[in-house]
Amino acid sequence: MGGISIWQLLIIAVIVVLLFGTKKLGSIGSDLGASIKGFKKAMSDDDKQDKDKSAEDADFTAKSLADKQEDAKKDEKRHDKEQV
Repeated sequence: MGGISIWQLLIIAVIVVLLFGTKKLGSIGSDLGASIKGFKKAMSDDDKQDKDKSAEDADFTAKSLADKQEDAKKDEKRHDKEQV
C-alpha cells in the first residue's frame, strides 16, 4: 500500500518536536505566519496601486449627478452674463 499513515505522521511530528523543542517550533510558526501576512499585504497594496494608476490614466473623471447639475447651473449663469 502507498502513502503515509497517520501513525507515521505522528511519529515524525514527535521526533521534530524532540529535536527542535516547542519554543523553537512556535517561533518558526509565528515567523512563517508573519511572512505570509506580509506577502499578502504587499500583494494587495500592489493591486491598489495598479488600480489607482489606471484611474489616473483615464481621460475622464466620474461625476455624480449633483456635480453635473451644478456645472450646468454655472454654465447657465455664464451664458446669462454674456448676453447682458
